[in-house]
Amino acid sequence: MNSDNNKEIVSDSLGKRTAVAQMFDKIAWRYDFLNHFLSFNIDKRWRNKAVKELSTPLQIDHVLDVATGTADLALTIQKIIKPKHITGIDISEGMLAIGRKKIEKKGLEKQITIQYGDSEDLLFNEKTFDAVTVAFGVRNFEHLEKGLNEMYRTLKTCGKVVILEFSIPKNKIIRPLFQFYFFRILPFFGRLFSNDSYAYKYLPKSVHSFPHGTEFKEIMEKCGFSEVKITPLTCGIVTIYTGIRSEECEL
Repeated sequence: MNSDNNKEIVSDSLGKRTAVAQMFDKIAWRYDFLNHFLSFNIDKRWRNKAVKELSTPLQIDHVLDVATGTADLALTIQKIIKPKHITGIDISEGMLAIGRKKIEKKGLEKQITIQYGDSEDLLFNEKTFDAVTVAFGVRNFEHLEKGLNEMYRTLKTCGKVVILEFSIPKNKIIRPLFQFYFFRILPFFGRLFSNDSYAYKYLPKSVHSFPHGTEFKEIMEKCGFSEVKITPLTCGIVTIYTGIRSEECEL
């Protein structure tokens, strides 16, 4: 399942990147509520577990959070890890506006900076960050390998990447239940509460078309990451992927 095939999911002449940005701009005002409501608040636990995977041979001072959205993962990193600084980037100004308000409310403007940024063209020098994270964002990359290569480039030697993303459960009982919920129930409530019928149809389709498990692991390894580990959560509904930029790394 090549992520480039996702272009047909966002049937927009502007291209996937622009269409995704516009879609998230439209639902930004309801995004956090729907995340928590539609996941029965389990999404908070998923983020906590992802952040706890951030232990690296390096001291974590500087973190890049790609596709930071409304800054939920960045705020979780700050709460648990407390690095010197977290930089979050996203292509949706609407999501970033919500995230900035949350950061300001907690008085964390000095610790967390979020800004417009393209995951496939990161405006940071090579080997800038001790850790790079992304939660529920890689499936929205227009060119998956290009985005992963950029994350690898900006990661310091011995630094760690942590990716949290939806996946398709393998269990024969859980899988059909998951698909029924994702394709029928979730779009209904998403449309009801966000007034956007398209966004919550895009979500299940993007998850279904995205490479997951060993297929995504192999793509990460192709992009240079080593020691790639797969950790399924909640019966495989989501998966944490971790990897190291390990050339010349003394572990």
